Amino acid sequence: MRINPTTSGPGVSALEKKNLGHIAQIIGPVLDVVFPPGKMPNIYNALVVKGRDTASQQINVTCEVQQLLGNNRVRAVAMSATEGLMRGMEVIDTGAPLSVPVGGATLGRIFNVLGEPVDDLGPVDTRTTSPIHRSAPAFIQLDTTSPIQNCCPIDHHQLMRCNKILVSLHDSSLS
Repeated sequence: MRINPTTSGPGVSALEKKNLGHIAQIIGPVLDVVFPPGKMPNIYNALVVKGRDTASQQINVTCEVQQLLGNNRVRAVAMSATEGLMRGMEVIDTGAPLSVPVGGATLGRIFNVLGEPVDDLGPVDTRTTSPIHRSAPAFIQLDTTSPIQNCCPIDHHQLMRCNKILVSLHDSSLS
């Protein structure tokens, strides 16, 4: 069982606060973050910026490390709007990649890149998660008897007729 550090609760644990950095530069959704020497996060690690903007509005932005720049700097891409972020704000390295829920509870649901449901169907079981940048399964692990393949109401001949109509419509629009 893995806990998703970016969506596991309202606060960030004390363990995660051990690796703190600060925003050095913001260009649109891209942040350059400076960390102490020897405390650089790994590529694909999730970074969290929490705080308040100048209007005292709560800020909670999750970023993903994309590049190690040298001089104790990393370049990260924000997964949401960066309005309100300022240079010098504290950044927390979660020590883990962005992860999303997996399993039967996710079937038929719609999630954002942080693994949060956006379909207004309520919370989802997030006990089991997988990183968004994981390796593809081995060929022998693939299942070719998926029920999705067998539920299509259009047979092969109907599909060919549909393609023929689309091609003829395309050809007539060219003349």
